[in-house]
Amino acid sequence: MIQPYLDRFPLVAILRGVTPDEVVGIGQSLVDQGFTIIEVPLNSPEPFESIRRLAKAFGRDVLIGAGTVTEVAQVCAIGEAGGRLVVMPHSDAAVIRAAKAADMACLPGVATPTEAFAALREGADGLKAFPAEVLPPVVIKAWRSVLPKHVRLLPVGGITPQAISAYIAAGASGFGLGSALYKPGMDAGAVSQTARQFADAWQSIHSAD
Repeated sequence: MIQPYLDRFPLVAILRGVTPDEVVGIGQSLVDQGFTIIEVPLNSPEPFESIRRLAKAFGRDVLIGAGTVTEVAQVCAIGEAGGRLVVMPHSDAAVIRAAKAADMACLPGVATPTEAFAALREGADGLKAFPAEVLPPVVIKAWRSVLPKHVRLLPVGGITPQAISAYIAAGASGFGLGSALYKPGMDAGAVSQTARQFADAWQSIHSAD
């Protein structure tokens, strides 16, 4: 499910702290810059309502889901809100299995090759290398040498437009973008500007290939 969206634009927008009243406008600013995947972390205000509004606004054109998913029970609530993506800070096998049983895309967080291979065995659709602050490009390069080539590997945590190039060279498939893209209190115009910086950085690398 997630592959077509990553093929179009492999940057995941993480809207931690967003509120339902502002989420559609911010979501539109991201979509206008090319984003196809939007994640609302569950430690945001009224996250399921934000997911519901995003899903209603963008339908299946954009993959909408939740981040910071830590419990099996949350998977059902995400689906009821219209979400189709489960992003985790960890690699709990029960949560991965619940997401796949609900026909949702799942990106568990992994910090070691052991966690990575265990998550893939449970059906993970890709891997969130987290936190990227302690997983520099040299680590991603080492992981890429042993992971199956088709596996999507997305560093998350502290990613800036300037950091993208080195990670891509090391074998990253895309990125989850947090506070460098969106911080609570930013309006749609400000988010559009930061989204454009990331989009330009990605396009410059893509054009050079």
